[in-house]
Amino acid sequence: MDTPPAADGTPGPGRPRGGQPDVTTSAAARRHVGEILERAGIVLDSVIAADALIITTELVTNAIRHGGGITLFRTDITGDTLHVSVGDASTRTPLSHRGDPSRPGGFGWPLIQRLAEHIDISPHPEGKIIKAVLRLS
Repeated sequence: MDTPPAADGTPGPGRPRGGQPDVTTSAAARRHVGEILERAGIVLDSVIAADALIITTELVTNAIRHGGGITLFRTDITGDTLHVSVGDASTRTPLSHRGDPSRPGGFGWPLIQRLAEHIDISPHPEGKIIKAVLRLS
């Protein structure tokens, strides 16, 4: 049986994604994005596919590691553009701490910003949704 969406209409943890996969790991997200890229005629060993998979991996990993878990995973291809949306349970906007020797890591968010053509962060009372857009041509 379907679990109803949150008050703002966004799916929460364990809620179905309306035809989208129930992604709980970055590996599952990469598999899904790889499949839709192949269906769109994108060769998986291309630079475009690598960029799409890196963006997907980083968004999902950040949601798990820093955002309290994945609350939404949605992908769409419209025309020659891939849209990857990942929701999490944190209302905090991503920050980069790259270059801070006291904190390891910090490369994911700047990498997403560099590879995506456009990024949109939509806060809502129960967290946020980050949508990254990547041109496929």
